[in-house]
Amino acid sequence: MNMVDIIDQKKRGMALNEAQIRLFVQGAAEGTVPDYQLAALLMAIRLQGMNREETVQLTMAMAHSGDICDLSGIQGIPTDKHSTGGVGDTTTLVLAPLVAACGVPVAKMSGRGLGHTGGTLDKLESIPGFRVDLSEEAFLAQVRKLGVAIIGQTKNLAPADKALYALRDVTATVDSLPLIASSIMSKKLASGARAIVLDVKTGAGALMHTLEDSIELARAMVRIGQDAGRRVVALVTDMGEPLGSHVGNALEVKEAIDVLSGRTGGPLKRVALALGAQMLVLGGAAKDEAEALGRLEEALQSGAGLERLRRLIIAQGGDPACVDDTACLPQARVVRDVPAPAQGYVLRMDTVGLGMTAQAMGAGRRVKTDVIDPSVGFVLHKRIGDPVRRGEPLATVHARDPESAQTAAQAIARLVEISPQQTPPCKLVHAFVDGERTEMR
Repeated sequence: MNMVDIIDQKKRGMALNEAQIRLFVQGAAEGTVPDYQLAALLMAIRLQGMNREETVQLTMAMAHSGDICDLSGIQGIPTDKHSTGGVGDTTTLVLAPLVAACGVPVAKMSGRGLGHTGGTLDKLESIPGFRVDLSEEAFLAQVRKLGVAIIGQTKNLAPADKALYALRDVTATVDSLPLIASSIMSKKLASGARAIVLDVKTGAGALMHTLEDSIELARAMVRIGQDAGRRVVALVTDMGEPLGSHVGNALEVKEAIDVLSGRTGGPLKRVALALGAQMLVLGGAAKDEAEALGRLEEALQSGAGLERLRRLIIAQGGDPACVDDTACLPQARVVRDVPAPAQGYVLRMDTVGLGMTAQAMGAGRRVKTDVIDPSVGFVLHKRIGDPVRRGEPLATVHARDPESAQTAAQAIARLVEISPQQTPPCKLVHAFVDGERTEMR
């Protein structure tokens, strides 16, 4: 058994066995298989696909190519949520403390933003002093004591995925469903959660642009998780426009605090509650969605969710003053309104373009070594379907200097399309996926 035979077999559309998959995955993790052979195999997989058994074996091999986090010492069912990425997607900061306040432990390893999507770790680090680099022992101890911890992924978590993803990015093989599904799920399985709720985005700002493709990806990932013995379900949610109104790290923390304190609602709150409800059901704290939503609403209204966020911030070294006064978060030097260039209704938004605008302001990274400015970003005052008067604020930019404020304002005015004709608002939750069952919402 060698790599040439494995490449040839997949090139001809034949299924690979477990031993063959383990060989090339371990070779990717250890650097013993040349990049040119891995790239050839990735292209063969992109063109020929993988069956269900192959995809599960690939996922498990990548998950076991490095460390596996053992959460068996945590009482209850450790539960996690994963989003496939978007703009203004701050659901973790809302639902993690809420779910923990309802009695389900949340042991979450998150990532950083790259490209047009934001990263949970970058948002949390905009809170002065907040640490995401806890040791595994401290991480587990915090979940046992507080019911929630959010940290960065360990360096040796699914190392084969890191190697293969870097090659996929430069060989036009990113858009392969089995490679996408195995990449995401290998990290989730290695993180150790026994129950996982997947938030699969759909629309112009999502990894998958069509609802059909998004549902197919959700089904593939749910099957992988369930075949691996985990409790897994997925919601397919909209990314035709930013989920929250705030885009940028400190701004998104502010919006999460506003939701938890009851000062604001909107799509961010509704999607966070929908995902959180699934976490409570999988975690055994509610018998169905209706009961779960009721418990989450109680945790909101009583302030239990906000108090759990405060305790999370304290436990990870952050300054909890921002919970009571969001002005304690980093503030941009320049704040400027973006006047609407026309009258009518918001027809559509270029969500990727808006994410890239925030990135260019300093809220995100073009490459991993870029330094983030936590204070910058923008707040959208309109959503798709909303009426707009010419000259009224379409958005407010928070920038480091007048030049970047002007550039961002011009971009936002161009990326938010206004039409004389009104269009319906975006539907937030499109589908629920559980095993072979797909329920349209």
